[in-house]
Amino acid sequence: MKNDSKIQALKRLVGIVAALRSPGGCPWDREQTPASLKRYLLEEAYEVLEAMDGEDAREIRVEMGDLLLQLVLLSRMFEERGLFDLGDVADAIGDKLVARHPHVFQGTAIADRDDLDRQWDRLKAKEKNPHRGKSILDGIPQQLPALLKAQKMTERAARSGFDWQDIKGVEKKISEEVKEFLEACDSGSRTDMESEFGDLLFSLVNLARFLDISAEDALRKSIGRFRRRFQFIEEKLRERGQALENSSLEEMDALWNQAKRALP
Repeated sequence: MKNDSKIQALKRLVGIVAALRSPGGCPWDREQTPASLKRYLLEEAYEVLEAMDGEDAREIRVEMGDLLLQLVLLSRMFEERGLFDLGDVADAIGDKLVARHPHVFQGTAIADRDDLDRQWDRLKAKEKNPHRGKSILDGIPQQLPALLKAQKMTERAARSGFDWQDIKGVEKKISEEVKEFLEACDSGSRTDMESEFGDLLFSLVNLARFLDISAEDALRKSIGRFRRRFQFIEEKLRERGQALENSSLEEMDALWNQAKRALP
């Protein structure tokens, strides 16, 4: 699609949303608020991720459209309050991208990826609200999923030099945390078990960071595999006229192995 067509398509969407929010528009859309949109914004973002896992271009486009709708609708709500509109949002992110990429727009030299990361952190620090704290961990949203939040925190800390020298240090830490978790299990203290289990998860997130793996994506994909394989077991049992509760663990385990061979 040509640039002018893209602009027209976006203008059309903005006009549709304005009509939906108008006095003669849709009652559901008119009653929504920024607060009520939070859940839909989050849900649509995760549906985009799920579509991306499936690698179906049409499905990805549809889900991205649903997410874009939430952003346009949210911008419209703030425009109605006289605060800002979608154009202001686009200008703000455009200005931020130019400011944070001087190596692209100003010809600043960058030695390597680590140098780029340090530059990014320095530029972000300059943008901070002066009323906020001075921690390098500031700005990480509290609402992020725990694994994603943990990985972002360790990335920030590592760029400041608070990190292991190599992956062997992380592996050793994981071994220590496994031992401490098992000791907590033996103690019978639920508080200690929860604490040590959290430490173990946090160490695994560090390992993912060292390997350049997204811990959040890795777990989400594992959940998807489990779901597909478990549903395979359910389907095969139904074909036999059996219910899950009336099937033995050995039968289900055999079907699980079949599912692992049949499904990615």
